[in-house]
Amino acid sequence: MQQMMKQAQKMQQQLVAAQAELAQAELTGTAGGGLVTVTITGAGEVKAVKIDPRAVDPEDVETLEDLVLAAVRSAHDEVRRLTEEKMGPVTGGLGGLGGSLGLPGF
Repeated sequence: MQQMMKQAQKMQQQLVAAQAELAQAELTGTAGGGLVTVTITGAGEVKAVKIDPRAVDPEDVETLEDLVLAAVRSAHDEVRRLTEEKMGPVTGGLGGLGGSLGLPGF
């Protein structure tokens, strides 16, 4: 029982460290071959949106909107990838219980 408690404490420390690392991370998503770039934090907060002037066509605003949306989705995909990379080793030993623990990102 004491061994299990030590393992649980170690996992909790690793989880806290991984969450802190994710919170500090900034990830970038792009669309249109780099015409639109979105930077977000590991927590999903949008920090910056950059639009190449070549993407701006007053006659075709819908395409620009689609590019921005695609870049945001791309950035969120990067957050998911990093979350899996950082949290996977910590939660790997839970036997599939990670999703039922109410932990952010699962």
